[in-house]
Amino acid sequence: MPAPRTAVVIEDDLDIRTLVCVVLEGAGFEVHAAATGLDGIELVRRHDPAVTTLDVSMPGIDGFETARRIRAFSSTRILMVSARADEAEQRVGREAGADDYLTKPFRPRELRQRVEDLVAPAE
Repeated sequence: MPAPRTAVVIEDDLDIRTLVCVVLEGAGFEVHAAATGLDGIELVRRHDPAVTTLDVSMPGIDGFETARRIRAFSSTRILMVSARADEAEQRVGREAGADDYLTKPFRPRELRQRVEDLVAPAE
């Protein structure tokens, strides 16, 4: 069972990665961050987070492939965060295993709300 207030942030841009970490830590999450998909997959395997934020455009393996690999072993809730806003990209993200999709630029408050919605217990 995923750790309830643990998050993994997978984002290659340092400024965005730092912002996401600060927002999630402010919401009470223990946050582990990675700059690449492969490192992020390892963090998900190691920490079993309740939620994982995942950039789409990264060097090496992209966010779609990263999500597929995570889905092979984890039930973490995945929030894809991307500058790509078109519906086709969002569809591909969901098919790869994303639970939600947030476009950049985003408001920190919106990021926090999306994450809280993802980890809220089902009624």
